[in-house]
Amino acid sequence: MEIKYQLKPAAERRQEQFRPEGNVGFGRLRTDHMFLMDYYDGEWRDPRIVPYGPFSVAPGAVALHYGQSIFEGAKAFMHQDGEIYTFRINKNAERMNRSADILCIPYLPEEMQLQAINALIDADRLWFPMQDGACLYIRPFIFATEDRLSVSPSTSYTFCVVLSPSGAYYGANLSPISLLISTHYHRAAPGGTGASKASGNYAASLRAGRAAKEVGASQVLYLDNNNVYIEEAGAMNHFHILKDGTVVIPAFTDTILRSITSQSIIELAAELGYPVRQEMVRLDDFIKGIETGDIIEAGGFGTAAVVSPVGSYIFEDGRRLNVGDGKVGEHVKHIYEVYTAIQRGERKAPTGWLQPVPHLGH
Repeated sequence: MEIKYQLKPAAERRQEQFRPEGNVGFGRLRTDHMFLMDYYDGEWRDPRIVPYGPFSVAPGAVALHYGQSIFEGAKAFMHQDGEIYTFRINKNAERMNRSADILCIPYLPEEMQLQAINALIDADRLWFPMQDGACLYIRPFIFATEDRLSVSPSTSYTFCVVLSPSGAYYGANLSPISLLISTHYHRAAPGGTGASKASGNYAASLRAGRAAKEVGASQVLYLDNNNVYIEEAGAMNHFHILKDGTVVIPAFTDTILRSITSQSIIELAAELGYPVRQEMVRLDDFIKGIETGDIIEAGGFGTAAVVSPVGSYIFEDGRRLNVGDGKVGEHVKHIYEVYTAIQRGERKAPTGWLQPVPHLGH
């Protein structure tokens, strides 16, 4: 596709590499530009890079009323050679289309998504934050724009990509979190949108997240609708580690998002030196495993934090169950260090996982 460049005047753009003082935080900043493309009359049209700024959206836009909106989250890293590399964005492009199918949004060819992301990173490559653990966080999303108040799929959409220069999620060290085990709040139901990155899924999680914080937890450990099986840990895939080093991730279902981090951990089993398997995890068995010491570590896998170690679980009656000594375990540290070293180019990556962002001369 031929992308139109409508860039800010050179004097208004970043002129030198971004070298922030202190941690820039995660997801707070934006670069100078964004990528836009529109869908109407049955095809995607007018791919362009424009200055970052507000949209013009009709008050009756379908996304505003009925939540027909999806998104992705990926990262790019600067390596020792001074080049910026994207990490597994082809997997994000694949998942975007799985979400699109669930939300009745038109298919967006993966090669167009990748071209859009690479072009935007290239245009704003000076925004990469030069500090340890930093990345460019990539946020592609699609939302329905047709001005109509009847409940049916929109006939028009906007695809947008924005970038956020971000620091290390945990700063210098991993920190354990607590999860509220809730039988009241549920993330998704069979046959629904749980396997997609639908914006509405995250809106629905806010109330549960508020309840978790009221009892001192970071997020909710979601169970299935029958409160039998473990599903997700907040906005992450849950996992636990047995005393023999086996990493167990709940089996993917139509109520669990297929985390690219989880999929990568499964593929990296030999590199990590641990067996990794997926299975349906009963809550009762999980609790018993922690109490007997058969489960020694636990946490969540996700793009933002990579690995979030869980130090304790809080029950709705106020009881607290520590995992091991409640601190970050050695297996979790090892997984985090191997995974992030691959992302940063300090350890050999599987073929195709890291792709340099081409210099396009704009």
